[in-house]
Amino acid sequence: MHLLEPAVKPYDWGSHRTIAELQGRPSPTPGPEAELWMGAHPAGPSIVRANGSSRGLDEVVAADPAAALGAELADRFEGRLPFLLKVLAAEKALSIQVHPDRQTARAAFRAQNGDDGNYVDDWPKPELLCALTPFEALAGLREPGEAAGLLRGLRVPALDPVVRRLEVGDDAGLVDALRMLLDVPEADRAGLLRDVVGACREQAWNEGEHADAYEALLRIADDHPGDLGAIASLLLNHTVLQPGEAIFMAAGGLHAYLRGAGVEILANSDNVLRAGLTSKRIDVDELCRIVDPTVGVPVLRPRPDHQGVTSYPVSVPEFSLYRLQREGGTIELPGSGPRVVLVTAGAARLECATGSLCVERGGSAFISAADGPVSCAGAGTLFVAGPGALEPVD
Repeated sequence: MHLLEPAVKPYDWGSHRTIAELQGRPSPTPGPEAELWMGAHPAGPSIVRANGSSRGLDEVVAADPAAALGAELADRFEGRLPFLLKVLAAEKALSIQVHPDRQTARAAFRAQNGDDGNYVDDWPKPELLCALTPFEALAGLREPGEAAGLLRGLRVPALDPVVRRLEVGDDAGLVDALRMLLDVPEADRAGLLRDVVGACREQAWNEGEHADAYEALLRIADDHPGDLGAIASLLLNHTVLQPGEAIFMAAGGLHAYLRGAGVEILANSDNVLRAGLTSKRIDVDELCRIVDPTVGVPVLRPRPDHQGVTSYPVSVPEFSLYRLQREGGTIELPGSGPRVVLVTAGAARLECATGSLCVERGGSAFISAADGPVSCAGAGTLFVAGPGALEPVD
């Protein structure tokens, strides 16, 4: 077992307080801190200090994949830790995005033949986010009739063709509507955004059925002036997670995170197709090819067992996540194989055959497969990330 020094990502949508306060550092910070990475991703590996030296966790895993991951997992994922654990702290809206499944990522990445393109690796990128604070998100496309009613209620004539397509009522109409909104000619964008923002402001004041979605659009438009993604946001389900609640984003599920702090676990990949709220590449054709309008995004509510352990069951081989709320005593840490432990409140003492560690609030640790079973003592809240079900990945 090793304590980790996570990587901090200073994206401009991040918080000046959340991550620093979690780690016990002075706040507000000079610049935004958006994500805390705990894992072996080459773009931000956690640092391990042991025996007077410092190495990235990616180097630790690469030096002995069988010991770090276990022989079967090392073979399955070609010596790569399959998951990445993050703390995400959003004060502005992130991009609207979707992730590919394994077959799509593999075929598209190979087809690029080493050239720059939409795909940066051949992995899928499913992800699960568990709220630490009330967390506002857009997750999954609305039912076509609901989306049509929401847009119709704005009474903006330029949206009428989109409304008519949605009123047909088929799932493909959701993708067509998304394409129509993202393909508005450059000369017409400013006027359309002005009209939609004005209509949303009026509807939000009326506090009608969709006031929360209209209010969200107003905040998004402030965060990303001139971006058509603000209008596209109305096609997505709006939700606010309470602490401990989670959402799972499967391949093809369109989503965006808007405000709040959460613990996120994802497959160890960078594959993202964006629909808006970004200055990065947007490929509307490829986006619409992989968006799946049938992907539902139910809220996973915490149901702790008698030991205070909540699992968030998802059917992916790359990761699993557990949340522990403990008032004291000792239990065996859930999961098996390589794991990352993050403490968000209190402290935890971890013990196994190879040694022991004390992990304070804001701290994290890596447990290798070779460490075997681990006991956990203490009071507080911690998250345990590990590999998912050992099922075929091809």
